[in-house]
Amino acid sequence: MNSPFSFTSLLAVAFIFSLFSCDSNIQEEVSPDITFDNVMTAFGDNIDMLNLPNYANQDIPAYIDKDNTSDNEITDAGALLGRVLFYDTKLSSDNTISCASCHHQSLAFGDDAVASTGVNGSTGRHAMRLINARFSDEEDFFWDERADNLEEQTTMPIQDHFEMGFSGQNGDPDLDSLINRLSQQEYYNELFTLVYGDGLITEERMQNALAQFIRSIVSFDSKYDIGRASAGNNNAAFSNFSDLENEGKRLFIQRPDFNRQGVRVGGGLDCNTCHRAPEFDIDPNSRNNGITGSFDGTPDTDVTRSPTLRDLFNTEGVVNGPFMHNGFSSNFDDVLNHYESIAPTNNLDRRLARGRMGGTRDLNISNQEREAITAFVKTLSGSNAYTDPKWSDPFR
Repeated sequence: MNSPFSFTSLLAVAFIFSLFSCDSNIQEEVSPDITFDNVMTAFGDNIDMLNLPNYANQDIPAYIDKDNTSDNEITDAGALLGRVLFYDTKLSSDNTISCASCHHQSLAFGDDAVASTGVNGSTGRHAMRLINARFSDEEDFFWDERADNLEEQTTMPIQDHFEMGFSGQNGDPDLDSLINRLSQQEYYNELFTLVYGDGLITEERMQNALAQFIRSIVSFDSKYDIGRASAGNNNAAFSNFSDLENEGKRLFIQRPDFNRQGVRVGGGLDCNTCHRAPEFDIDPNSRNNGITGSFDGTPDTDVTRSPTLRDLFNTEGVVNGPFMHNGFSSNFDDVLNHYESIAPTNNLDRRLARGRMGGTRDLNISNQEREAITAFVKTLSGSNAYTDPKWSDPFR
């Protein structure tokens, strides 16, 4: 006797119980009549609706305790929807740019261009890497913290005239035009129904799904993580580190000792005060770091956030794009040169002025110390984030 359901109808059985979201329109159960024919047609083997990728229950080290998720908990279905949105060029006004155009998996979800290309020009600041965006005490996003949370941040580039072009100004279509466009794609009807109980597309639902996907992108398989798990704390020598790497870790963590002229005569480089191990996230109280230049040469002192220092380099030791909000250099030694001696600027973080006696401080970093701190920072890079298919482009 033939079943009254199609094969793809049966796929919904796996999702019938308790698909939660913070969206107030969600239903507690998904109808067994839902099908995923259009998802299968659009994405083929790139998405297996019988075996959704594990986004919600990944292994997070016990020593990681910072989390900015708030009330938008990651679900496998929600992050999958976010992945499709993240890679879909239909989210730009001319169908050429996606979130992934500026945040490449191969570059720790950053960009190797100083400024990323948008539909009507380029981005105003360098694209921030998205690795481990979840694991931070700082909840505000963008370099200048203008978004109150990751959810709010996700649709701001979409509504930017230069980036993705749905600004509703300067002749651009508005966000409602985008929602109408996406509503015509049957695979979105199926995916939104899977997550929210019906196919209605709203900005809030898009924000929640995109944020779930971005927070699911984790990197905890680095040489540092292997050593940290064995050592039990950040200060102990890591048995899997070389002497140079352990020396770099000491320099990263310890405070410097300055003489009366503001010249460092011992101790460390005090990186950890702002970029706090083991997450290496930015301290929420941080102010500007003395990099005040912008793409057009005007002062830019509102920058007070940074991404995690994890995965600055890839597994081959090559940098994942230029550093800082203005992409001032792709040479890590230039970063050390900057922090070695910082001139007074507006909004400068007071911790970068320690040791100054009427002038600029001098960290007095030796060549061996430069080698050591660079070697240590390279231990913060994993490998899985660059290749795991659950974070890859489902349209390819």
